[in-house]
Amino acid sequence: MKLNELRPTKGSVHSKKRIGRGYGSGRGGHESGSGNAGQNSRSGGGTRPGFEGGQTPIWMRFPKRGFRNYTRIQYACVNVDTLAERFEADEEVTMEALLAKRLIKGRPRKLKVLGRGELNKALTVHAHRFTKQARGKIEGAGGKAEVV
Repeated sequence: MKLNELRPTKGSVHSKKRIGRGYGSGRGGHESGSGNAGQNSRSGGGTRPGFEGGQTPIWMRFPKRGFRNYTRIQYACVNVDTLAERFEADEEVTMEALLAKRLIKGRPRKLKVLGRGELNKALTVHAHRFTKQARGKIEGAGGKAEVV
């Protein structure tokens, strides 16, 4: 058997039913399977999803809660002790370097350095924000805390 000899099993393939093409088509006389009259027999008829016949829909009956701030800026936060563990002395710490070492996830827009832990290496850290403790520890170890 070759690929060009393959055929569907007999009786498994049917031609499409052509609705609304006259009485001789089997299902396409006067009403075309939609019933006599009413909203659902018309073209474009029917109701939207969630319509409950005029009763107040469930999405209106229940109270709404919460608020999503669309101007919120999400920071990726990294602690000083994490930088001390993963970076060598005199190395540059940037968003790209942190992503490469998988210390931050996803694609955050900005970076913030927090002050947990100790730092005893001189690192040049490029971030959008520093806490006072983090800035003090980085500069105390002989490094630089540069705001991007």
